[in-house]
Amino acid sequence: MADTSDFRNGLIIRFKNDPFIIVEFQHVKPGKGGAFVRSTLKNLKTGKVLDNTFRSGESIEIIRVERKKFQYLYSEVDTLVLMDNETYEQINVPASFFGDAVDYLKGSEEIEILFDGDEIITVEPPIFAYLKVIETEPGFRGNTATNTFKPAKMETGATVNVPLFIDVDDVIKIDIRTGEYVERVKS
Repeated sequence: MADTSDFRNGLIIRFKNDPFIIVEFQHVKPGKGGAFVRSTLKNLKTGKVLDNTFRSGESIEIIRVERKKFQYLYSEVDTLVLMDNETYEQINVPASFFGDAVDYLKGSEEIEILFDGDEIITVEPPIFAYLKVIETEPGFRGNTATNTFKPAKMETGATVNVPLFIDVDDVIKIDIRTGEYVERVKS
């Protein structure tokens, strides 16, 4: 059985019956009393971050996870169909694992999935999406000084606020985590 001396950033442990990743930790040895470990943990299922203090030497359960790369094929009603890059086996993953990122995914995107045995712990879509603008108001040359935005509809159906100079058929880079415009991609 592992204990707090095995802590390292990125270690995945079972805490309160959920998988958590250690974001950061610090061993503390006060002048009086026993040593302890102050830690910041992130729940891999819900994404919530919490601070917790462990007694020094306290037992923990380390989760052995398997990280696999998959290719996004298409979406169904409430699931996404992904293909394993090694075995070409297809799996259905609930759309709830993706959150808002599902709006920015198009075919053939590479996605990493963390497994605990056969159970999916978390899904890691790419950080950026490169999407074509299919519908927006006409762009205006030279309108780069102001920080004004207009809505634009992407090829996946998502709507993103873009600067005024973006026009139809432009390809833009979008941060999937926030859903915000990053930059126009030169073709």
